Amino acid sequence: MGRYQRKTDRQSWSQESMAGAIQEVLEGNMGYRRASKAYSVPQTTLERKVKEARQKKLSSEAAAVKMLGGYITVFSEAQEKEFVQHLIHLEERLFGITLSNLRTLAFELAVKNNIPHVFNTEKRMAGKDWLYGFLKRHPKLVLRYPEKTSIARAKGFNRVAINAFFDLLDSLYSKYKFSPNDIYNADETGILTVANKPSKVLALRGKKQVGTLTSAERGVLVTAETCQCSRNFSSTNVCISEKEGESPLDG
Repeated sequence: MGRYQRKTDRQSWSQESMAGAIQEVLEGNMGYRRASKAYSVPQTTLERKVKEARQKKLSSEAAAVKMLGGYITVFSEAQEKEFVQHLIHLEERLFGITLSNLRTLAFELAVKNNIPHVFNTEKRMAGKDWLYGFLKRHPKLVLRYPEKTSIARAKGFNRVAINAFFDLLDSLYSKYKFSPNDIYNADETGILTVANKPSKVLALRGKKQVGTLTSAERGVLVTAETCQCSRNFSSTNVCISEKEGESPLDG
């Protein structure tokens, strides 16, 4: 798969700036020279774009799309910026999308908004060249393996619950004056006998934890627990496995 490398500094202006300049001229607020200086765009290019917008009855955003060589940006900078925010919004709510989902979503976005494109109409998804270019233009997006998170856990992790926990912890510290030897950190992890590895999803670069909602667990679940105090004293590790037909609450 080819990777296009830009070999010129032509059309290095921002599409948002060009769209703003075109809008000012179309509305009669500024002339070509003033709009060109105010938005830092070439005057001759601005004149050509305004003429095209008037003849073809294009919006300022559509007229500002760059067309250099054989490579045309499908979405404007403003549209891609909104697209990126939507992807981040999905991941924050534990519905991060894969690269394949991203290509399909880009195709649907172009079709529904009547945006000219060269995407694959049979597969109904954007091409890999568009995908690589999109990720290169937005380096803050990165692929990560998400941590499987149940709906119950996602709903329970909220500001009210966290504040209540730390308020209780603070009151216990004040009441009992715990020493480092009395403070233990306990944690558990579930190990499934059936492999269930999620696909990588797009997330914000630098984010420490990435989650995704999952359906009910399948297979046999083994719970491993361990705890350790701040003085490096560790208690015995515990592994709990539920036998078939037996409830752990039966005693």
